[in-house]
Amino acid sequence: MLTKSLATELGKYNIQVNAIGPGYIETDLTATLAADPEFDQWVKKEVPLGRWGKTEDLIGAAIFLASPASDYVNGHTLYVDGGWQASL
Repeated sequence: MLTKSLATELGKYNIQVNAIGPGYIETDLTATLAADPEFDQWVKKEVPLGRWGKTEDLIGAAIFLASPASDYVNGHTLYVDGGWQASL
């Protein structure tokens, strides 16, 4: 809601506010979760792409939102989650 609220408030100043919604991404902070065989299998079963995301998977979304290609995108959350949100 913060993204939508700020997008509404700041749009009149030609400021676009968007967010990236990452899914289960392999990082140092999630290493303990990924090392748990039960949780690892749950992620791989629930995420339609069948795998954990990599930090590199977020790069394209960040570049798009930072580029002129997204100049008319405002108040949007771009989910980079392997299709997890779509499956809910």
